[in-house]
Amino acid sequence: MTHAHLPTTEAAVTAIRGIAREHGLPLTVTDDIGADRTSRRTAAGAFTVVDPDGSLPHEAFVELGGSPAVTVQLFPEGDAKITVEGVDFEDVPRDSVPGFLRSVYGGVAYVRGRFFPPGQWLIVPLPGDETYKELILHTMLSPWLARNVRG
Repeated sequence: MTHAHLPTTEAAVTAIRGIAREHGLPLTVTDDIGADRTSRRTAAGAFTVVDPDGSLPHEAFVELGGSPAVTVQLFPEGDAKITVEGVDFEDVPRDSVPGFLRSVYGGVAYVRGRFFPPGQWLIVPLPGDETYKELILHTMLSPWLARNVRG
């Protein structure tokens, strides 16, 4: 299955708003526009607002209410950092964000523990062959993570 192409940060925010509506979740969006406002700009010089090509980079931080606790930081470079119950998924392609959130809120994401290597992992399968997996670093699982443990 191909992902919907989200060419801009704003398109991704619009998609996230739709998912929040579907699941009855409140959300807060903070936008940072301009190279002087975004968190990681290497192309633009100090105190510049635009990139060398004249465009305004747009970064957004989205906090979704409810359970699980989810935040999405969308970067101008086309990737995102998604945090679910304190577990960080870095470098998620912007086009994968809606599918990722649908898996989390649709009950597809789960926790799996392993004896070797030891640890518990939050696994988020997306439609197609894409799966994200991150080690859960904290020792106490949140109630949402504990409810989603599979053998």
